[in-house]
Amino acid sequence: MLEPVTYPLDDILARWQPYGRAGLLPCLIDVQERLGWLPPDACVAVGEALHVPLADVYGVVEFYALLYPTPTGEMVLRVCDDVACFARGSADIVATCSRLLGIQPGETTPDRRFTLEVHPCLGQCDRAPAALRGLVPVGNVAASAVETVLLNGEVAPLPQVVGDERSILLRRVGRCAPHDLAAYEADGGFEALQRALQIGAGAVIAEVKASGLFGRGGAAFPTGVKWESAAHQSDRTRYVVCNADESEPGTFKDRVLMEGDPFAIIEGLTIAGYAIGAQKGFIYVRGEYALAFERLQMAITKAREAGYLGEDILGSGFAFDIEVRRGAGAYICGEETALFESIEGKRGMPRQKPPFPTEKGLFGKPTVINNVETLANVPHIVRHGAAWFRRIGSEDAPGPKLFCVSGNVAHPGVYEAPMTTTLRALLEMAGGVADGRAVQAILLGGAAGTFVPLDALDTPLTPSALRSMGATLGSGAVMVFDERVPMLDVLARIGRFFAHESCGKCYPCQLGTQRQWEMVQRWHAAGRVLAEDMPRFGDLAATMRDASICGLGQTASAAIESWIRLYT
Repeated sequence: MLEPVTYPLDDILARWQPYGRAGLLPCLIDVQERLGWLPPDACVAVGEALHVPLADVYGVVEFYALLYPTPTGEMVLRVCDDVACFARGSADIVATCSRLLGIQPGETTPDRRFTLEVHPCLGQCDRAPAALRGLVPVGNVAASAVETVLLNGEVAPLPQVVGDERSILLRRVGRCAPHDLAAYEADGGFEALQRALQIGAGAVIAEVKASGLFGRGGAAFPTGVKWESAAHQSDRTRYVVCNADESEPGTFKDRVLMEGDPFAIIEGLTIAGYAIGAQKGFIYVRGEYALAFERLQMAITKAREAGYLGEDILGSGFAFDIEVRRGAGAYICGEETALFESIEGKRGMPRQKPPFPTEKGLFGKPTVINNVETLANVPHIVRHGAAWFRRIGSEDAPGPKLFCVSGNVAHPGVYEAPMTTTLRALLEMAGGVADGRAVQAILLGGAAGTFVPLDALDTPLTPSALRSMGATLGSGAVMVFDERVPMLDVLARIGRFFAHESCGKCYPCQLGTQRQWEMVQRWHAAGRVLAEDMPRFGDLAATMRDASICGLGQTASAAIESWIRLYT
């Protein structure tokens, strides 16, 4: 029998106890931050305080990569070895860390100073090769500097995105202090919220519908249609959720917006809440984005103090507030219903649809969920009007778009442009291929995306143009590989990523991603794609695409299929 917990946890347990099961994940995160891991007696105390069975507590602990039921070293080094970082030399960083520490990834040094982990994408692709010391990002790591930078913590300042006056979404990023509410207001901040309260919820939805704004997270669903559906539900308790669990390899734009312009996200989410009649909003931030979490928390506090959140926003009688939740390392929580499950204190597994979130979402109530970039567009639409928004881009792809360009380009980063921009123009913005080398391959949409033919560089990045060539932009990731990159290693990492991140709820994805990884590993060992595997791979890909519950399994084979089609 376990002894009663003797750790100083009473304040943490008291804070989250009123939430019941919905407080489970943040409570576990807070306990781990204090203790360094989650001892059995602490898990018992959490379960008792929140009235959650111990089996369910451990079910959540073991689901998330950033929660530890066993002790770790004093410092956890998380080195990214996913495709964008691999293209810029992360394998050397992992090997150097192992040599200097005398341990392999997944192990802890005998003195318990360091635990070394190899992680899937950390959302730092513009700083590749990247790592986290604890949750502090370290970018542009060179193998020669591993000892000083990663082991001794002599971290140089990270390169930052800086917008300009021609930008719309990036306008304030790097130019205004993210915590400076007065600077945000001076640049037109919260004028859109004031206008929304003046014209009414119905007019706001009509404006967003007329703008043609569609989701910037990958699904591209019309935003106004989603809001209208939720607003028409009979249940008066409603929620709005900002999906900031940006975990798609190659994607980091939402991190840049949250760190650089958090008030814009708050304003967009508040307008969404007003439009559908919601009383509360949540922002679910991926666990690796500690700085984004802190800046959003600070911005919410300042917005509340200024009357932009709370019981009577700007004297309108509209009551609305926002809570920020952290993830704990699970790619699947980027799927909207898995994200709901996580907020509710469960393992982040997707739900069957229908019912759809606008009918039955978070806590079983009508819910609108949009990603960060989508919500960042909303204040501009409400403030300037749908006609202004439609003048940017094209009829089927209006408005500005953020593109995440990474890999072997001279200047990896976030670039803002209309979707009518071509790949060639986008690569020119990023300075072209680094060191004057030739492009070998371009992957659009991240690990769940598609490789595109190199003769398609002049294709505009609109949904219709990309569909015509069997490609998709997804969340806006553009990863470039020069001729030095061994592409079978890239395919192996894509296969490993999906096998690791499958939640295991549905059999086609759980087993399919494992079989896919095994096949790609055989190709890697053979140095070529094996022709005898092609019939099996085709059947496997079709089964995952047609029978998986959610987008993870449905797109797990897309990049590998497109590579085979183009290059074998």
